[in-house]
Amino acid sequence: MRALLYFLLVLFPVLSLGQPQIQVVTELSPPNQTRINDEVAGISTEIVKKILAIAALDASFSIYPWARAYKLASKFDNTLIYSIARTPEREKLFHWIGPVAQFKLGFVKLSERKDIKITNLELARKYKIAVQRHDLAFQFLSKNGFDLLITSDIKKSYNLLLANKVDLIIDDENFIPDMADQLAIDHNKLSFTYPIDALQVKGYLAANINVEHQIIDALKKAFSEVKETPEYKKLINNN
Repeated sequence: MRALLYFLLVLFPVLSLGQPQIQVVTELSPPNQTRINDEVAGISTEIVKKILAIAALDASFSIYPWARAYKLASKFDNTLIYSIARTPEREKLFHWIGPVAQFKLGFVKLSERKDIKITNLELARKYKIAVQRHDLAFQFLSKNGFDLLITSDIKKSYNLLLANKVDLIIDDENFIPDMADQLAIDHNKLSFTYPIDALQVKGYLAANINVEHQIIDALKKAFSEVKETPEYKKLINNN
């Protein structure tokens, strides 16, 4: 009996490690990624949850500032991240499962700032712009010499804009009403003023490069099913 008990005590941890808990990290970016009743929710979140369900993978979801989410996904095994732009610099750092968002980013100003008129990218150089640390807009604008104020998350960028501490922030025109709801302000206070062609990208579900290949295969197979659903097609085509 003692031998059997010892065998079970040794075997149980091994079996419990056979199906690792997946950690899924993201940032606040309504309506794609938001928090409702302390749960991570949103359009892209529902797509990711459907992929995980079809792949029969158990997962926990957390919202962090983008730089922290990116660091966690880069550093820890069994970690997924969304919605992340697929760039040459990131290509070999992750397994890329599939697009779960569509971004058409550009400059956002306060509607009352009639003095800010941008008809080309160069005109934005004279303005102070808040961007989130290590996101795609940060990478593009810093590389091209814009005057930036770095924040930890999109909410802080919006708060700086509302406080007139910066002239512009970066967001998708379609996301402004939902972000205004998060901030409890009238969305008419905000105006999308100019799109940035280089920031018209898809946002992917990606996995830490050390995630086991059978898990990656299951996720990719599940994504191939989800991308044929009406919900997925609406998400990609409407943004």
